[in-house]
Amino acid sequence: MESNKISGILAIILGLIFIIFPISGTITVSILFGISLILFGIVLILAGLTALNIIVGILSIIVGIIFLCNISALSFLFGLEFYMIGIILILAGIVTLFSDLQISKIASVSLIILGIISFALGGLSLSQPMFAPILIGVGLVIEGIILYIG
Repeated sequence: MESNKISGILAIILGLIFIIFPISGTITVSILFGISLILFGIVLILAGLTALNIIVGILSIIVGIIFLCNISALSFLFGLEFYMIGIILILAGIVTLFSDLQISKIASVSLIILGIISFALGGLSLSQPMFAPILIGVGLVIEGIILYIG
């Protein structure tokens, strides 16, 4: 089998695990993030004793501990990401709506609508931690299908 097909199958399986068991998927990803960030911080500190390495290493260790101790940190970051994307889409839609660019007004309005939807998804993700792993699972399944077919 090609590596793309194997990657596609693994992505589909992982996506289905996230969809079927959202809490355990979130716990697993949060623990893996935490451990990898802690190890990254330790490696940065040991790699060179410069001020930047020490600061980034300590911050990485702190964020890793947060991911290990607080399972909902992943959903919080996911929600913040949706908020930022929503704000950017809304601003881009407003700017292109009132500019003299050749972009159609329908595209500008659709950017604003997508920004509002993204903003709403951010609120849902912050208030409902189960929402983030299900979205990650759906994304993994779609990506796995694309990898397997392509």
